Amino acid sequence: MIIGIVGKANVGKSTFFKAMTLADIEIANYPFATIKPNHGIGFVRIECVDTFFKVQCNPREGFCINHQRFVPVNVIDVAGLVPGAHEGKGMGNQFLDDLRQADALIHVIDCAGATNENGEPMQPGTYDPAKDILFLEEELDYWYRGILVKGWEKFARTIQMEHQEVEKPLAKQLSGLGVNENHVKDAIKKLNLDPEKPISWTEEQLFEMAKILRKMTKPMVIAANKIDIAIAKENYERLKKEFPDRIIVPCSADSELALKSAESKGLIVYLPGDNHFEIAESGKLNDAQKKAFEYINENVLERFGSSGVQICVNKAVLELLKYMAIYPGGLNNLVDKDGNVLPDCFLMPENSTALDFAFKLHTDLGEKFIRAIDVKKKQTVGKDYPLHHLDVIEIVADK
Repeated sequence: MIIGIVGKANVGKSTFFKAMTLADIEIANYPFATIKPNHGIGFVRIECVDTFFKVQCNPREGFCINHQRFVPVNVIDVAGLVPGAHEGKGMGNQFLDDLRQADALIHVIDCAGATNENGEPMQPGTYDPAKDILFLEEELDYWYRGILVKGWEKFARTIQMEHQEVEKPLAKQLSGLGVNENHVKDAIKKLNLDPEKPISWTEEQLFEMAKILRKMTKPMVIAANKIDIAIAKENYERLKKEFPDRIIVPCSADSELALKSAESKGLIVYLPGDNHFEIAESGKLNDAQKKAFEYINENVLERFGSSGVQICVNKAVLELLKYMAIYPGGLNNLVDKDGNVLPDCFLMPENSTALDFAFKLHTDLGEKFIRAIDVKKKQTVGKDYPLHHLDVIEIVADK
């Protein structure tokens, strides 16, 4: 699974990415500071199941603090897009192609309206951030449309002449975007199209199909960044009313980066996603630092409940993609050969079964599957058992 960080230039995307990953990247106040995509590791925050067993886990990957488990996910940050990106403006085709591999997107916008359409700084409140929401969706829709209609007439005529149904070959043609056969079937059904006569589909219908497929395969969380600037809160409230069907999260990437950086230096005690922090016993903040953290506490954490960065990641993975956190574990033993308690936690897609989890752990476990055990319930289950978020599953396989 890969989460893509997108948006126009100079809205704080790279700061958001660094706040997520603490990766060492360039951050600058000018358009196209990012050219090549940045790759890093972010984390989904979940309640750890170690509390259920009254133990302390020892993660092999990620970390667990105060029984809050942080499970790693791959993140990619591409360069800022500009209007006309799908036509190649601002190296747009290259940047869009970088997003092919993303399963979900976090769209960072300047909620303070302090960046124009070309990514150039302006006075806060002089640009409408609603335009950014629409612009990026439009660019992605046109990008999908361009890929869909390329060679369409020949493709559709071949399908019709050979009396095929279009779903499978079309899904294969669009597989690079994450489109599968079920996506195509759903889109055809929504648009009431004849799958046996694709040559009859109009340009308007193809564009509508591109929009539907984009929403299915690149679901999006909107990070309303720079929320600590006064005008941003007013804009945020307006955006929620204008776009009630979007997930919009108030964010301050600058604040999250400052908090994480201070925590990594031992100055404060802070857990990503929390609505508070504490000055560390050994932490020595100078007057300027104290003033900065007082500002963050008052204008971000207390007002909005968090910096928003961790919330965006969680919503992308758990809400949009509907992934579940599943732990492997034994009914009589939660410890691996090295003495680590509940060392592993895997993110599994919606509707995954016990057999899917066995294959996730190892091909041999899947092929030699006998049964599974729901460790929490102490109950034997079959291969078709539907997994649930925070399940602990033991796989029993033939030796």
